[in-house]
Amino acid sequence: MANTPQAKKRIRRNDRRAEINGARVSRIRTFIKKVESALVAGDKDTAVAALAAAQPELARGVSKGVVHKNTASRKFSRLTKAVAALG
Repeated sequence: MANTPQAKKRIRRNDRRAEINGARVSRIRTFIKKVESALVAGDKDTAVAALAAAQPELARGVSKGVVHKNTASRKFSRLTKAVAALG
């Protein structure tokens, strides 16, 4: 258990940040799922639009520190390749 005021504050701040970061990661996953569902449906126009919306979300996740840079790069690369293969 935290005893010092700073340790207590750190616990409060960690809880707030975890909630915010969890929402960010969830939002990124939702955008990725939209691209993947369009791929499964075979709808290239929707997939391209969803990919264009997902890319800045992934980049934002990297800048905020909730997603590793290489992870975001890998996901974007694989999604882009899959969308290109549709056409």
